[in-house]
Amino acid sequence: MGQIFHPSTNTISRLTIFGGAILLVVVVVGLAAINESPYITEVGVARAQPVPFSHKHHVGDDGIDCRYCHTSVEESSFAGIPPTKTCMNCHTQIWPDSPMLEPVRESFRTGKSIQWTRVHDLPDYVYFSHEIHVNKGLGCSTCHGRVDQMPLMFAENTLQMEWCLDCHRNPAKNLRPTSQIYNMAWEAPAEERPVWCAVNGDKEGQPTADAVSCVLQNPVGSGPQNPQVASLELPAKPGRAGDVHPAVQTATASYRKFTSQDELGHFLLQQYKIRNARDLQSCDICHR
Repeated sequence: MGQIFHPSTNTISRLTIFGGAILLVVVVVGLAAINESPYITEVGVARAQPVPFSHKHHVGDDGIDCRYCHTSVEESSFAGIPPTKTCMNCHTQIWPDSPMLEPVRESFRTGKSIQWTRVHDLPDYVYFSHEIHVNKGLGCSTCHGRVDQMPLMFAENTLQMEWCLDCHRNPAKNLRPTSQIYNMAWEAPAEERPVWCAVNGDKEGQPTADAVSCVLQNPVGSGPQNPQVASLELPAKPGRAGDVHPAVQTATASYRKFTSQDELGHFLLQQYKIRNARDLQSCDICHR
């Protein structure tokens, strides 16, 4: 019986099998790269807005605190979008006739909210709370980047699950004193800029971060007049009973010096009682 297939068929078969496998790998890698690219994540892509609001000008140049506009960031899952009245508190006096700000004035006259384009928009099935992250020592710039240097707002990080899990697997690398949460220029401790922290003890009904105080200079001889005190406690709210200036609480504390983020972060991680990825046993903590 004559040979049905030419001898070259074996070579063609091998090339087809291995070529198909290689092509599949290339497709998978390519799709993964596209999923992590700015085309999908929009990282580094400034979003068009009805008014070209500049965080660089308002935060970096004018020094406006994040909480002036994002009023609910410490008490709610949502940081909050300022009402038009917040803008007009200043712009009735500053650039009151600027054509650029006409949408703001129109919104103020009509009571119709400005339709801002969201830059950080998580899927509906994801639950994220600004309150818990702020009260556990995560700075704004950790997630949002150097907002004070952004003329137009853009996403600094992907905010994808992989990115979130990377932090939850090792939160220590991002923890900082609570008083530095809104300091966009915060730098991790180093030999030339150490941080001293002391344990105050748990406070019933208060955030766990209140159990720790930190100072930015050698606390030996420090007292209520020390301007360098950087307590981990959140700023006291006016009129709250029992408020004590953070410096008063540092007088008798036993301080420990930190010269690296790794040392400081693991110390705060223990004191803040932060759960890592292994401790998060229930998916509905983040997913609803």
